[in-house]
Amino acid sequence: MAGITKDMTVAQAIAANQNIIPILMDIGMHCIGCPASQGETLEEAALVHGLDPDDFMDRIREELGE
Repeated sequence: MAGITKDMTVAQAIAANQNIIPILMDIGMHCIGCPASQGETLEEAALVHGLDPDDFMDRIREELGE
């Protein structure tokens, strides 16, 4: 998964693999470029959006073909 982990910030994950953007958008994480994306981890973002972080990471892995 190009090294994407739930402790990476949203911005770091996007930098690692831009193919994550449509996945985030589909889940409702539309503030891809907002200031929160610079400091919020994928785990924190999942929790804010009412998602289980592990299920969220499983979805990312599945959709990125990892």
